[in-house]
Amino acid sequence: MTLPASAVPPLVPFDLPLTVRFRGITRRRGVLVRGPAGWGEWSPFAEYVAPEIDSWWRATREAAVEGFPAPVRDRVPVNVTIPAVGPADAHARAAASGCGTAKIKVADHPGSFAEDLARVEAVRDALGPAGRLRVDVNGRWTVDEAVPRLRVLARFGLEYAEQPCATVEELADLRRRLARAGVDVPVAADESIRRSGDPERVVALEAADVAVLKVQPLGGVRACLWLAERLGLPVVVSSALETSVGIAAGVALAAALPELPYACGLNTVPLLAEDVAADPLVAVDGAIAVRPVRLRPVAEWDAGDAAADAWRRRWLTMEEKPTW
Repeated sequence: MTLPASAVPPLVPFDLPLTVRFRGITRRRGVLVRGPAGWGEWSPFAEYVAPEIDSWWRATREAAVEGFPAPVRDRVPVNVTIPAVGPADAHARAAASGCGTAKIKVADHPGSFAEDLARVEAVRDALGPAGRLRVDVNGRWTVDEAVPRLRVLARFGLEYAEQPCATVEELADLRRRLARAGVDVPVAADESIRRSGDPERVVALEAADVAVLKVQPLGGVRACLWLAERLGLPVVVSSALETSVGIAAGVALAAALPELPYACGLNTVPLLAEDVAADPLVAVDGAIAVRPVRLRPVAEWDAGDAAADAWRRRWLTMEEKPTW
């Protein structure tokens, strides 16, 4: 049943520029909503529709209404995220980050592997032999492409390759072929967990060594904790390119996990040219502290009535509308 617009909770829109094109976009848009537990962020990407956006809203409601589980650690180690930039820029970003781990975007466009290789080499040089490197492919390689490319990249000592192929079946095939070829690059599943509709199939098919969990797409911190327990894989908590409000939910998940063997992909606020927070959640000495987020005055980042109306209309398309 469609609810009247008056039933939609107050949504305050933001529309923030990025410092560099990332994930094919140059602006990050979404809304913040305030509840008894504080602020929550709802920022599904423009191409996402119901029912996928419903889980993003469940995470928003959890943050604003219920709050987060108690943490077991007060700081969360994080990686620096390196966009698809040139090697000099990649080197500078890695060196200035203060992080000992880097996640490097690759496969940004067809025929990019030479550029990818130069970017990875530059980041390895910036972090030195003790630094940890991981590449994020976003499912853009076939298995036949992934095997020789990961064989080449393996010389940089990759911690893992994130979503090198699109499907769970391809990831499983890739892991077998890498093992047969003696290529020691673990596989991490991201989209195959958050967008497949059947994340446990990753485990059933032995398709990954690592599970990447993102709070908004998976329906909240508690939903992610439950999923992590069911999967039984080492977990990396990552962001969906949120503001500090959304990052706070990722930090809450990472802080509540019983074990946290990897640095998390939560240091993405530096990719925003500006943030909604007066004290943005960014890495200090390679970690983000577990702490509240203090917002700038709403008038400084509110994107206006037209944007709010558009997000209300989108809210009304959800199949599941939890009681606010």
